[in-house]
Amino acid sequence: MIRRKTTAKPARSRLVTALPLISTLVFTCLYLIEPGAIDVIRHAVFDQYQRWQPRSNAYDEVRIIDIDDESLKRLGQWPWPRTKMAELTNRLAVANPKVIAFDILFSEADRTSPKAMLDLWHPSAQLSQQLATLPDHDQVFADSLRQTRSVLGFTLTPEGKMSRLPYPLPSYVSVGPFATDLLHNFRAALPALSQLEHAVEGSGALIFIPDVDGVLRRIPLMLRLDDTLLPSFSSEVVRVAQREKNYILHSADFGASNSLVIGNIAAQSSQRGEAWLNFSSPDSARYIPAWKIMADLVPVEQLAGKILIIGASAQGLMDRHATPLGDLVPGVEIHAQAIDQMLQGTFLMRPYWSELAELAVILFGGVLISLITQRQTLKVSVTLGALATAVLLVAGCWGFYRYRVLLDPITPLLALFITYSLASSVRYLNNERHQRWLQQALSSYLSPNLVEYLINNPKQLELSGQRRECSFVFTDLEGFTSFMEKIDPVDAVAVLNEYLDSIVAIAFKYDGTLDRVVGDSVAIMFSAPVKQRDHKQRALECGLEIDAFASDFTYKMNLQGIALGQTRIGVHSGKVVVGNIGGSSLFDYRALGDAVNTASRLQGANKYLGTTICVSEATFSGCTHIQARPIGRLLLKGKQEPLLVYQPTLKQMPLDQQYLMAYELMAGYDPAALQRFEELDIASPDDCLIKLHLTRLKDGEQGELIELKNK
Repeated sequence: MIRRKTTAKPARSRLVTALPLISTLVFTCLYLIEPGAIDVIRHAVFDQYQRWQPRSNAYDEVRIIDIDDESLKRLGQWPWPRTKMAELTNRLAVANPKVIAFDILFSEADRTSPKAMLDLWHPSAQLSQQLATLPDHDQVFADSLRQTRSVLGFTLTPEGKMSRLPYPLPSYVSVGPFATDLLHNFRAALPALSQLEHAVEGSGALIFIPDVDGVLRRIPLMLRLDDTLLPSFSSEVVRVAQREKNYILHSADFGASNSLVIGNIAAQSSQRGEAWLNFSSPDSARYIPAWKIMADLVPVEQLAGKILIIGASAQGLMDRHATPLGDLVPGVEIHAQAIDQMLQGTFLMRPYWSELAELAVILFGGVLISLITQRQTLKVSVTLGALATAVLLVAGCWGFYRYRVLLDPITPLLALFITYSLASSVRYLNNERHQRWLQQALSSYLSPNLVEYLINNPKQLELSGQRRECSFVFTDLEGFTSFMEKIDPVDAVAVLNEYLDSIVAIAFKYDGTLDRVVGDSVAIMFSAPVKQRDHKQRALECGLEIDAFASDFTYKMNLQGIALGQTRIGVHSGKVVVGNIGGSSLFDYRALGDAVNTASRLQGANKYLGTTICVSEATFSGCTHIQARPIGRLLLKGKQEPLLVYQPTLKQMPLDQQYLMAYELMAGYDPAALQRFEELDIASPDDCLIKLHLTRLKDGEQGELIELKNK
């Protein structure tokens, strides 16, 4: 009996199996670190959401007084004199807007002012006196700013030396420990002229911070200049428009979003003080060319009660920014949209729990996929994977369309796909390893072509016990024990190996399964594990070929001086239970049942009968084109019912017909049977069956029943 014990997986195999889980942990770490690659994927998803459903342009509170190319053509090149800016401001103030805000940096004095001209031209004393009496342009502009609620802008730089803080600075009321350390920090400021700053009600930072790909997705609501909090331009416009004095800073717990409260408006922001912009396509109806204001071509009602932002869209001024919609828009458009969203409360939200949810999908989804992929069928894995993909995509789209929440399904899906790919690869490698093991194991039991068939059709192989009709061939080499005692053991093993190799090769030729090999004895099974309709024919043909080989092999060995005995063969068919006998740790595929014992007993019966091969009627009845002579009805020791057995031959023998006639006389208890067998014995003195029955008849036995006293 051959047994194979399952060995433990080597460390490398365990490492390969753990690869999907390792990849999940690696991707989780990468997600926490937030490398640029993940940000690029995430931002692409958020941009696509906005392209599919941009924000509506229904809100009508903000107007842009546009310094466009036509205005520069009509009113002169940029920068305009501050007197012209003052005139523009005065014309707008007539409409009594909520606020006039300047998306323009006035950090330098007007170079067209009389004083600047004096320094530049060095005119005569008389002309100098006349110019000195003219008003300063910056002062004129400051005077016009005092006549209305207005907001100026300043800029910040990450490097440089602080000169002075911008003015005026609003006050802040913190509700809870507001995390100012996380705000964007700058080292220096470039404010507007002091005389202009003291003429306005607010001053905000003209700062945009695009992502690494140059696309502007968020706008800061609050910034930090060393230890000083500063509002953004958009925040300050909203504050002045509502005539509020303070900002209320609401801190958040457990990593949640902060909020900046301005009057009755609560703008949600990240811990860095940024708000995600929900872009709409630029609306030309929002833009009013500055030259039309100067020409009194705009009705006052279009400006009354509005927030007016003066900014430039002229191509030559290079104030252009990329948006998620794929547009290049002027900075004043960004400010206008940010102000719109603060007033509407329509900022996009990236809540603190979104990253936790995505991380949970990566981590727990990866573990789940690893387990499912390696334990379930491909159909189940693909179905669950498709369902998970659909759920994540729908959740991401629904969150944006219904609640304006930014959820990233693609990054988790990418992580899960990588994990699934690795898990599938590991399963493929394990299946390959298992198939190689199975092929190696089954090769000890099955013919090679059957091994390949079972590997390709695993459902045909059932290792649990099952009832089936099978055929068996048992062989035994006569006198091998005494033979081993007479020659060198090394030589004996060499002879035995040559003998067994040939018998096993014959068994595999007929697609037989090796049931067991014990010493010089071989048991061969047919119709298991794969059913064979012609298993009886295969078994008998296999037995006959083994008989022919064994006779030839013994003859050759005897010529070499090796006294090798004859091989006895028994063939029988019947119902048995086949399966793996040995539990989970041992592989011993074999058959159990009376048919197995009977085949073995028939092999042993040859010693009494004088034959080399003995086949039962149960097997012979299912065979064709094979000659056989009836031996008799054997009553094996311990059995109640006799068994009709035959001696099969590869070709018809000369006296077969006379033998059959004599056998029928014997079976019919005819006394003439004795004379007939005596005549046959004279004609063929070496025929074992004739000699057997003649001896029986002379001893007074009658009929075809032969009772064996020994096993």
